[in-house]
Amino acid sequence: MAAEFLQNVPLPSIERPFGVHLWPLFDKAFEQVKGYPASEFKFQEGVTAMSTLKETAIMLVTYYIVIFGGREVMKNFPAFKLNTLFMLHNLVLTIISGVLLVLFLEQLIPTLWNHGVFYAICDYNGGWTQPLIVLYYLNYLNKYWEFIDTVFLVLKKKPLTFLHTYHHGATALLCYTQLIGLTAVQWVPITINLLVHVVMYWYYFQSARGVRIWWKKYITMLQILQFVIDVGFIYFASYTYFTSTYFSWAPNMGNCAGEEFAAFAGIAIITSYLFLFIGFYIATYKKETKVGRPRRNTGKKSLIDMRNFEIPSPPAANSSPRSNGTATTTGRSNGPVTRSRKA
Repeated sequence: MAAEFLQNVPLPSIERPFGVHLWPLFDKAFEQVKGYPASEFKFQEGVTAMSTLKETAIMLVTYYIVIFGGREVMKNFPAFKLNTLFMLHNLVLTIISGVLLVLFLEQLIPTLWNHGVFYAICDYNGGWTQPLIVLYYLNYLNKYWEFIDTVFLVLKKKPLTFLHTYHHGATALLCYTQLIGLTAVQWVPITINLLVHVVMYWYYFQSARGVRIWWKKYITMLQILQFVIDVGFIYFASYTYFTSTYFSWAPNMGNCAGEEFAAFAGIAIITSYLFLFIGFYIATYKKETKVGRPRRNTGKKSLIDMRNFEIPSPPAANSSPRSNGTATTTGRSNGPVTRSRKA
């Protein structure tokens, strides 16, 4: 009986990486929401929702008005807890990122296996197929949902860093430019970003539950690795496009799908992410390393307790109050110590 069951279980293959063909299931789910299957979706600039620069600009301006205006308003109110909503928000984003990731992989693995990487990132038939367009568009819309991350920070009266606020706004703009710019290479940063977001939002979900996680800094390392890979692919695709178009005498692999403004937008935004996240890692985790390093006992008390600069981790469930970390010395005189001059 077990052998018969195993024979009926669909096995993974190149054409069906997860055994079950997921796209027909997604097609039906999409139809339940939109009234037509995903296979009939067409992205049309000026017709499809959020497909114009005006709509994107309005959303970005609204985002920054809400978060910075909200920060000023919250100065007059106590911070909200919102722990349950925060947990739900991060769990939903974990699931959305995971679903989009497996749908992307189902489309891309057969293409990469059968036609190679260059075909997948530079040919319209490789990286700009109808199913991929649907997924690009849904990923783009999801970037507006992720704006709620910052709303939680405002309501909980957490600091708004430049990296956080810039990254959220710039990512929505980046996805928009690549979508209307018809770039085939965009699946590379999107899929890696989805993988990172599965890990990152799961971390936030667990932290909100009070689970203490030791691998927090590795999320930032994964993000940096993501941007290194992104830069490599985007620079290569842009190089081979511009050289084949304007400098054919230079070595290149031929034309690459996409508009020129989308190439410049991708280069500028992804490169800025790389430098900003490296700077964040150095400022955050290198400082922690220095703080945690034991100091040589010189007999002098430092005027500044460097432990006050540690970045606190989310509290564990049912944790008890802790001391403020100030050491006290008992049984010793505060006055100068005199030594005998006699041998």
